[in-house]
Amino acid sequence: MSELAKFLEGVEVEWKKLGEVGEFFRGRRFVKTDIISEGTPCIHYGEMYTHYGIWADKSKSFVSPELASKLRKATKGDVVFVAAGETIEDIGKGTAWLGNEDVVIHDACFFYKSSLNPKYVAYFSRTKSFHDQIKNSISSGKISAINSKGLEKVIIPIHPVEIQSEIVRILDTFTELTTELTAELTARKKQYEYYRDKLLNFSELNRGGVIWTSLGEIGKFIRGGGLQKKDFTETGVGCIHYGQIYTYYGTYTDKTKTSVSEEFAKKARMAKHGDLIIATTSENDEDVCKAVAWLGDEDIAISSDACFYRHSLNPKYVAYFFQTEQFQKQKRPFITGTKVRRVNADDLAKIKIPVPFPEEQEWIVSILDKFDTLTTSISEGLPKEIAQRKQQYEYYRDTLLTFPKEHIMA
Repeated sequence: MSELAKFLEGVEVEWKKLGEVGEFFRGRRFVKTDIISEGTPCIHYGEMYTHYGIWADKSKSFVSPELASKLRKATKGDVVFVAAGETIEDIGKGTAWLGNEDVVIHDACFFYKSSLNPKYVAYFSRTKSFHDQIKNSISSGKISAINSKGLEKVIIPIHPVEIQSEIVRILDTFTELTTELTAELTARKKQYEYYRDKLLNFSELNRGGVIWTSLGEIGKFIRGGGLQKKDFTETGVGCIHYGQIYTYYGTYTDKTKTSVSEEFAKKARMAKHGDLIIATTSENDEDVCKAVAWLGDEDIAISSDACFYRHSLNPKYVAYFFQTEQFQKQKRPFITGTKVRRVNADDLAKIKIPVPFPEEQEWIVSILDKFDTLTTSISEGLPKEIAQRKQQYEYYRDTLLTFPKEHIMA
């Protein structure tokens, strides 16, 4: 019998609706323009997806005391649930508020008051069991949402207080370990970025044998076109959609995530081996001009809002250069647009790149590849260990907080 099975053996548990053991209160509306740098702590619903985890004792944002006096606040020990969003998966996630100061809650959130261990409730809100129960209570549309009635009817296993505390202690151990590993990975990434920028800053290192020239003088930019998500097929000719460059690809790749039909490919704009695929449009400045070097043997189709750069340099060398602060500084003045940010190919062609001898390009790439593998590959180094720890944590969390399906009420 495993240690986990021994721990759970004979543990008393009763099943009750969240609404039977506590009460939900909806926050009140405030907008992002109300947020200031100092004042009364507040939680905006959008921050629940991006900033908050199982618990928090400090807020990311603040509102003025005058506005806070008109809004609703959670107190220490309450659990904040996000109740609206663009994705069903994120709705219902809970964060235990453990701060000594009350916190203002946005109206797309609820806060839950009960005598249960708040972190125990927050951990339970992340389980498959919890989300299976709320699915049918979520209204869908452009923005999906759940109301208090949908949350109140969720059945939660209630252990004695000391067992709740022990479950929280076990899960906290996994959370802390993952946090430590993630912090170490972040430090490794910063180290990698430091060495990358050093290696590619020839003026600072005073190395000879390098020519500074504009991208347009040594290559040409070709706009992608015509390809949309609806054109994807199960098999066929490889393709890269501009949105995938932000979310799926790293510095280089020899395989595509998606394909198009051979018939479509005949009229598409195609990148070749060694071309740099560049996303020319994004909602934020950092992702504009994010690029991936194509190292596959076959030509691939490229979407609109992307271009490809055809050149005679080491393709990985160019891709790494696009990640440097040196490149970013040159790019920023060319960014246009408000909600959608973009850089056009003519402006990209003006950006200067240091061009060393081919042997030195290869040497630089060999060093940066090692850092890149360590920090971004899911099959090596810390990312793999973090993924394994998260999987182990999810197993323990769902095992400790899951109960037989016959106890779940519709």
